[in-house]
Amino acid sequence: MASLAVAPEASTQTTTPDLNAPRTNNRTRIRQGVASGQLTRPETARLRARQADIPQDKKATHAGGVITRNERQDIGKDEHQASRAICAQKHDDKYRPRTLR
Repeated sequence: MASLAVAPEASTQTTTPDLNAPRTNNRTRIRQGVASGQLTRPETARLRARQADIPQDKKATHAGGVITRNERQDIGKDEHQASRAICAQKHDDKYRPRTLR
């Protein structure tokens, strides 16, 4: 019985990884917080403004052509801080008052 040895291909990354996935997740979490009433209007405005700043940072770093590892880490750090802010605001026991229809 002959065994076939398959050599793993060297995976070299030639493109910048998708940096929009965390932003999309955060936008969804903000929408869910609004729908459930966990986020007040001022909280929502602050979180959305913070999310709007991140693409501008990405655009500025990408202007040079390729985003370096350190730039990706900085963007990831910004995304993580925004995610933590969303969590903190959603669980701070402030709720938007329900309106009667």
